[in-house]
Amino acid sequence: MLLEVRHVTQYHYDRPVRESVMEVWMQPQKAARQRLVSFELDLDPAAQLFSYPDTFGNAVYHFDVPQPHDRLTIVARSAVETQTPQPLPEALDMGEWDRLKSDFVRGETFDFLRPHGFVRETDALRTFMAERGLDELRRRDPLTAIRRLSQTIYESFDYEAGVTGADSPIDLAISAGRGVCQDFAHIMIAACRSWGVPTRYVSGYLFTDRKAGDRSDPDATHAWAEVFLPSLRWVGFDPTNNTLTGERHISVAFGRDYSDVPPSRGVYKGEAESQLGVAVSVRRARAAMTEPEFLRIAKPSFTGARRRVSPSAALEAQQRQQQQQQQQ
Repeated sequence: MLLEVRHVTQYHYDRPVRESVMEVWMQPQKAARQRLVSFELDLDPAAQLFSYPDTFGNAVYHFDVPQPHDRLTIVARSAVETQTPQPLPEALDMGEWDRLKSDFVRGETFDFLRPHGFVRETDALRTFMAERGLDELRRRDPLTAIRRLSQTIYESFDYEAGVTGADSPIDLAISAGRGVCQDFAHIMIAACRSWGVPTRYVSGYLFTDRKAGDRSDPDATHAWAEVFLPSLRWVGFDPTNNTLTGERHISVAFGRDYSDVPPSRGVYKGEAESQLGVAVSVRRARAAMTEPEFLRIAKPSFTGARRRVSPSAALEAQQRQQQQQQQQ
């Protein structure tokens, strides 16, 4: 399937800021089941782009806007050809649990076994798993257990944007019984790691199909989890939509949790209130749209939190922006 992605990020400031320094994780990966056909990144105001691979090999672009500005627009355009993954077996043998304990597996996947950032085994998570009998799944093979875990998360939580934020711990979604894809991925990762199954956070996009039962927002970035099973290597599970990842999923970056791979993050100099707007469009490839046409179709929704930057010597040098977009 050949898919086109348009991802527009806009930062607005109520007064000019003197400088912005940004990093973005928006380039789709080059992987076995997806081929990156093209990728473009446009900036307004214009700035010189640099790139580097992060710790996990994801493509990161960074830039500096050194002159005063009251808005910053980032437009990422991608074309990706995806393939349907090979079908999985119905189950694995129980020896897979022992293979997960091998020194080789634990060494190769060390980063994705430990608690990190938003992904921690909390009391709320332990209670959630106990109430739904998820701990009993250890008596099944790992593939069957993880399938059931993904289904349970899907059935236990309503999809609702605005309940949690980009920096919300998993306990908030668990207590509310609601959240978005970022929350569900974090809950699944924490549960799998508690079982000793290496699991990583994946950010990307989804070509949404309501007929297939997708409930995630078609106008936002997406997130899911990939588990490492020695017999199968990395396998993607999308607990938001109760499905395995397939040709409609486009992976952009992976890490230990969301904080490793936000679509964008940065700092600015100055005293201002900022507002974030994001628009995403994923569709089958066709004749390219002009930018005004795209912006009419996918008008950014300004739902980001407004923040006052207090002037101080430390903040004058470098102030972190509340400009990370929650993945939905």
